[in-house]
Amino acid sequence: MFRNHYDTDVTTWSPQGRLFQVEYAMEAEKHGSVAIGLRSKTHIVLASVNKTNSQLSSYQKKIFKVDDHIGVAIAGLTADARVLSKFLRSECINYNFTYESPLPVNRLVVQLADKSQVCTQRSSKLPYGVGLLVAGLDESGAHLYYNSPSGNYFEYQAFAIGSRSQAAKTYLERKFESFMNSSREDLIKDALFAIKETLQGEKLTSSICTVAVVGAEEPFHILDQEVIQELIESFEISGEEVTDQGATMQEQSPEPAPMDL
Repeated sequence: MFRNHYDTDVTTWSPQGRLFQVEYAMEAEKHGSVAIGLRSKTHIVLASVNKTNSQLSSYQKKIFKVDDHIGVAIAGLTADARVLSKFLRSECINYNFTYESPLPVNRLVVQLADKSQVCTQRSSKLPYGVGLLVAGLDESGAHLYYNSPSGNYFEYQAFAIGSRSQAAKTYLERKFESFMNSSREDLIKDALFAIKETLQGEKLTSSICTVAVVGAEEPFHILDQEVIQELIESFEISGEEVTDQGATMQEQSPEPAPMDL
């Protein structure tokens, strides 16, 4: 039996109990440009890598504004992301028109998950090949959700999706305990450092990354490239200072510290 006997539509199960079309959609997410999200008590920062297939073309947007208090970062098929972003905007507008208040973030994420899950149970549809990081702020605080092409969703303190996201996850796992009390600038700094971890030696510049912020009394917006470049340069200078201090301490105490094995 060959694998392609069971991937003709999304409702055909393989003998091992797998839905290959859903797995293909999740693979599309893994091959997209990396997207990162992290939150504190008052702010959420989204960051993504901008990649182009040619020097003659511009990059595709990876961060979309949904409402003044909600935004998304995507990894995967951008065309599917635009469809889902339009759906999210419509839900926010309809809720605001009906109740005259912003749509709660968790309610919007549930609606998005339901829409994604429908595509995994009808043979006439295919799953959306995109993963979304939904960042929002409502009366219950700051939230960061990850929505999978399978229809699953999870809330995170910090998360990364897309190609080479494991390097960013490793960085975020080392630092996540301090995120809740971090300031806006510290969150942006950690987001840029996490992006830098995924570049594999490539120099980090404002032309290859996008950063967006939403917070208390700060509507969702994407930072200007000039501002991002200034932040990158200041962070690199501080990194050199830390390195010099470490070298000085090593000269003062040449004996290496014992390692915990």
